[in-house]
Amino acid sequence: MALIAPRITGPLPSEDAEKLGRALAGSDDITVFVDGTVHRLPPQARDAVVDLLHRFSRGEAVTVSSVEDMLTTSKAAELAGISHTYLRNMTDRGEIPVEYRGTHRRIPRAAIMAWLEGQKKGELREVGTDPGAGA
Repeated sequence: MALIAPRITGPLPSEDAEKLGRALAGSDDITVFVDGTVHRLPPQARDAVVDLLHRFSRGEAVTVSSVEDMLTTSKAAELAGISHTYLRNMTDRGEIPVEYRGTHRRIPRAAIMAWLEGQKKGELREVGTDPGAGA
């Protein structure tokens, strides 16, 4: 499972930033067109788009990234009940997805939970227990 890398966009040229700032002044109403069709954004998406546009209007560079519950290797290893070294080896082999923030590894919590669930199912198969079978 590959994570999408953050997208970094430099600041707008000052003239474009000023025009955008004037257009946004006093209004947070944004109309979005996709393939010529008007779409009304839900409040959270609208707020994120307005925030992005305001940042551009101030001449700021912007990074857009998905937010996922990401764990340090220490936290992920602790949650999984394994050593840091074992977890790092698993990420190196591609068994657990990893995202790098500089030189630091970040592990999606969902990936650790899925791995734990897989371990649990494997243990149940080994002892011949079928959790769906009645007594």
